[in-house]
This record gives sequence, structure tokens and C-alpha cells, in this order.
Amino acid sequence: MWTSLHARVHQTLKDSLILPQNNKILIAVSGGQDSLCLLKIMIDLKSKWDWEIAVCHCDHGWTSDVGIADHVDELANNWDIPFYLKVAKSMKETEAAAREWRYQSLVEIAEENNFTDIVTGHTLSDRAETLLYNLMRGAGSKGLGALTWKRPLTDKINLVRPLLKVTRGETLEFCQQFALPIWEDAVNANLDYARNRIRQQLLPYLKENFNPNIETTLSQTSEILKAESDYLEAEANKIFTAAFNYHNNRLNRDSLKAVPLALQRRVIRQFLAKIMVTKPNFEQIEATVKLIDAPRRSRTSSFPGQIILEVEENYIVKKQL
Repeated sequence: MWTSLHARVHQTLKDSLILPQNNKILIAVSGGQDSLCLLKIMIDLKSKWDWEIAVCHCDHGWTSDVGIADHVDELANNWDIPFYLKVAKSMKETEAAAREWRYQSLVEIAEENNFTDIVTGHTLSDRAETLLYNLMRGAGSKGLGALTWKRPLTDKINLVRPLLKVTRGETLEFCQQFALPIWEDAVNANLDYARNRIRQQLLPYLKENFNPNIETTLSQTSEILKAESDYLEAEANKIFTAAFNYHNNRLNRDSLKAVPLALQRRVIRQFLAKIMVTKPNFEQIEATVKLIDAPRRSRTSSFPGQIILEVEENYIVKKQL
């Protein structure tokens, strides 16, 4: 049966060309409603796009994961689709560790079996949650627009999210319509995880008290911020490339004096990322921005790795304490 959701995703793929014809595609399936919705749609669109598809599942090895891998394996077998499985050993029960391991595992499967694309069931609702999550962590526009339609994982493998215009409510309705066997993951009910609190407590509150269409609004905001961030980052990179001396680890501050603060901050962030062992934070970026117009011999306080930055003539120079 061809539904309106099939038609919408099909049109999205035609408009965006994020999953070209004849590609070899690995579908990440957790067993939940979003990934099952994605799997069913990909199966139904397969003949229209001449894709070669397979299913993969990443088992964290947690107690709460028992049975999920067999459930997804059975689904793949019922649809006569190749199935791949990765099982973690002694996985730390944190969101960050699990996410990093999953992407590493997906890439390994894709590389071993020559897949060009990995698709996940991230939705418009996930995009809204990610914006709120990153906003509360103090992210800039790049982080607020982080959940994108497509991004490279390696030089040969792309991560693609075909459902970013679909809400979680719509994926549930789709699964119910086709009687798809949703696996209710107990981890999703654990309010120790920040994302679960955003999903189950914060977003419902915002919907009820501020904007019933808050997920769509936040997703659109993320889309806008992503485009603007990409533009600013590209412009900043041009300035940084011209101003940075790789041999002497110094930055020509004259190149930055006439540019807007938004670009100064981005250039400085790129500079600090090159010379520091840790990711620069807001305070370190701001301290370095002040050196652009500071008198000679001005310096920052010590940064991680016993580094300071000092003004020498027309340059901001890295020095080791």
C-alpha cells in the first residue's frame, strides 16, 4: 500500500538527491518506531530507486538490549534482507559513549561490505530535541543546526537521514497502520538521560504552554541556522587560510581587524583548534579575540597544555610555558 508518507519521503528524495539511484544502502534499525518506519519505506521505495539495501543493528550489550537484536534479525529475515550485527563489549551506559560506538560500528560494517550510504531514522522531532539539547549545552549556531540531512562519515560513506520532515507521531501512526512490531526500548523511559527528559517532559510542556507546533518550529530554525553557519564557516575559513602561518603557529591579526565579530570568533576558533589539544571553549575564544586589537605583549592566561597566546607585532603567537 502506498501512503501519503511514502509519497512525501519519495518527493523529498527526488528534490534533495541525498540518496541517488543504484546506491548500496545500509539501514540502521534499532527496533523502535522511527527505524521501523524508515525500514518499511526504504523497502517500498527500493524498486523505484534501484537500491541494494541491507539492515544492521548495534547491540550495546546492556541488560535492556536483550532480545532486540534477534527481533531485528527476524524482521530482516521476514523481508528477505541481509542482516548485519555489531555487539559491544563492556559498553559504558552513557549517551555519548553509545552514540560514538554506534557510528564507529556502522562505518565498520559499511566499509567491510562496500555500502555507500548509512541511513538512520532520525525525525523532525529528533531535530527539535537536538537543538534544545545543544542550546542548553551552550552550543553556537553550528551545534544548533547539527542534525543534518546528509554528512560524510568517511571519504566514501555518507550518513543520510531521509525522515527529517516527519514527526515521531507520524512514524508511530505509520507503524500502526502496517502493524509493524515496535520494540519498546526500556532505555527510552529512563529519565536519567537528558534527551529523554527533553522528549518526555520539556517538549510536551512547551507544546502545551507555548506553541503546539514547537517541534516543526525548532526543526525549521535548525535548518536556517545550518545554512547560515555553513556560509559563515566557509567565509571564516578563507580568512583563516590567508592569516594562519602553519610553520610558526601564529595568526596575522591585521587580517581580522576589519571583519565582523561573528567572523572573528569563527577564525579564532579555527586557530585554537589547530594549536590546542582540547576543543576551545567560549571563554578561550573571547580571550583570544581581545588580542586582535590589544597592545603589543598582551597575552592570554594559560590554556590547556601550558599554552599562552601573545601579541607580537601584527601577530597572535602561540607560546609554550
